[in-house]
Amino acid sequence: MLDFLQRIEMNPKILGGNPVIKNTRIPVHIILQMLKDGSSFADIIKEYPKLSPEDIKATLDYSLYLVNHPDS
Repeated sequence: MLDFLQRIEMNPKILGGNPVIKNTRIPVHIILQMLKDGSSFADIIKEYPKLSPEDIKATLDYSLYLVNHPDS
């Protein structure tokens, strides 16, 4: 279902409402950019130790949801 919502939040008081991993200030777009640039999950976690593989998967699920539901 929308399991990614348990890991991603949008709060106007955090980074202007941009989606971030909950309980961090790590924006989803940074994770997606790193993946696009060829970083592995391990590389991303090394850079951002607060993240888990599940957090990274949630960013991918979130982006897929947005592509499949453009009116959301």
